[in-house]
Amino acid sequence: MVNDKLHRYFHRGAMASLVLLIIWCVLWEMVLAPLHPGGSWVVLKAVPLLVPLYGVFKRDIYTLQWSSMMILLYFTEGVVRGYSDKGTMSAWLGWGEAAIVCVYFVCAVLYLRPYKKAAKRMAKELLDKVNRAK
Repeated sequence: MVNDKLHRYFHRGAMASLVLLIIWCVLWEMVLAPLHPGGSWVVLKAVPLLVPLYGVFKRDIYTLQWSSMMILLYFTEGVVRGYSDKGTMSAWLGWGEAAIVCVYFVCAVLYLRPYKKAAKRMAKELLDKVNRAK
């Protein structure tokens, strides 16, 4: 890796933002601005975020790839709630959710960038070998 320290920061940023997003969703739907007093079943939206948690902590490239796409659903929800729940605590929490998702997405993509470059380089080398053998 060209810059291992920076690479570690991207991994830590992805881990921290994923954990923060889980906590954010639970607090939002149970304490801060639940749809129904006392909490609601909407808190279950945090459960799918637990699935990639282990893989992200273990630096699994495949998990980081698919979770960076899956997490965009939470960005969509945050933006929709931010626009539709005007002037309420829920609106601010929606915008916060969207911001946390952006941090995760950027960190995950930047963490994966060196691996993608290496894979492209290896594929090109293999293709060159095949073409020379013809």
